[in-house]
Amino acid sequence: MKLSELLKKVKPLRIVGDAEAEIAGVKIDSRQIRPGYLFVAMKGTQVDGHRFIPKAIELGARAVLCEDIPETLAEGVTYVQVTSTEDAVGPVATQFHGDPTRRLKLIGVTGTNGKTTIATLLYNMFRQMGHRCGLLSTVCNYIEGEAVPASHTTPDAIELNELLERMMAAGCEYVFMECSSHAIAQKRIGGLTFAGGLFTNLTRDHLDYHKTVENYRNAKKAFFDLLPKNAFAITNADDKNGLFMVQNTKATVKTYSTRTMADFRARIIECHFEGMYLEIDGHEVGVQFIGRFNVSNLLCVYGAAVMLGKQPEDILVVMSTLKSVNGRLDPIRSPEGYTAIIDYAHTPDALENVLNAIHEVLGTGKQGDKETGRQGGKVITVCGAGGNRDKGKRPLMAQEAVKQSDRVIITSDNPRFEEPQDIINDMLAGLDAKQMKKVISITDRREAIRTACMMAERGDVILIAGKGHEDYQEVKGVKHHFDDHEVVKECFQS
Repeated sequence: MKLSELLKKVKPLRIVGDAEAEIAGVKIDSRQIRPGYLFVAMKGTQVDGHRFIPKAIELGARAVLCEDIPETLAEGVTYVQVTSTEDAVGPVATQFHGDPTRRLKLIGVTGTNGKTTIATLLYNMFRQMGHRCGLLSTVCNYIEGEAVPASHTTPDAIELNELLERMMAAGCEYVFMECSSHAIAQKRIGGLTFAGGLFTNLTRDHLDYHKTVENYRNAKKAFFDLLPKNAFAITNADDKNGLFMVQNTKATVKTYSTRTMADFRARIIECHFEGMYLEIDGHEVGVQFIGRFNVSNLLCVYGAAVMLGKQPEDILVVMSTLKSVNGRLDPIRSPEGYTAIIDYAHTPDALENVLNAIHEVLGTGKQGDKETGRQGGKVITVCGAGGNRDKGKRPLMAQEAVKQSDRVIITSDNPRFEEPQDIINDMLAGLDAKQMKKVISITDRREAIRTACMMAERGDVILIAGKGHEDYQEVKGVKHHFDDHEVVKECFQS
């Protein structure tokens, strides 16, 4: 493709060289450059890509898209200067890959919690309904049935368009995608056309990057602001930010709720560890999920399917067969009669939601440290917090765990480049003397899980929170194999 064609949706400040040069590929990573490629020099949060322009040219770059043209120009290389390569890379990538979202119905899901569940359930539902689909998620990307491992919640703009082009070539009709706040803020979804946008909820997260809750919230809102007029936006009326998200969107707005008037409504009829009976818009359905937050997730899925033209009765029939996403409220029953539940909850709100769901099934309740009723067993929570991330949520995580648990074991999550004990100390700093009586800390996560299993008795529930689907633990930049599911099963066997 000619460089001039690639730049159709971009307004260059200056072009030095041949604008009609043939471009064989587009890359952000200079190490992936091949002869004839366009190198996009991004000013990232950690490293400035302009430093790697010489390396890209050495590897055969035919053109460079940059914000600052180098003082020394290489012969035969075209330099395209733009105000922001972050803004330009999305439109350039969509142009190079044939603008795949013109022929795909792309549905984006954003919010703090629930993105993976909702995107994956929609993908599974529409495949069961006979459609060819793609999925872009934290756990794994899928092109129809082909798994493509995911390294980020949302890939960079070029990788994203490569995947979408492959989905288009595979005959996919629908693509369901998680849209993280990082991806929105960094314009990774720039140039894509969305048929619909879904909002789950908003609580404290990623403040290590966004710095303030307002910046984090506004990054999410920007997604809905850019939806086209012929798209739909479905928002959670039970979240205080739900209507804020869609106040400036051009899309058709619909709401969902478990507590108030909305376009799509649901209530819980019965709840067990095996699942729930729900009423959704006047229809009863049994589902293989637990927890009020999962009712919201399922209601969002239902609303999206309705807006995509499916009949309510058909949606509910398929919904009754759907299963939970890996690492989201995964129950494992022990031979001794207690239950271990593995969940990805890594924010205070997510931890609260999961513990609420457990108490709903047990028939127990907590208000602060006061027990409001007991029919089931004890709740033992194992949790930690990730290193090199928002430190402000660490004491909040510990407080939430203590508030709704009988015993709490604070342990390591992914310490990354921090000392595990320092993270644990940050969590413990949020607890008073009375709360500390419920808590022990064990730095070794395997030993912490083993200790929880030794504490548990028949009828008890162990919540192991924070890692969910992850099969590694990141320490000092190295990912070591570690799977909470495997550790729990080892404990049961021993």
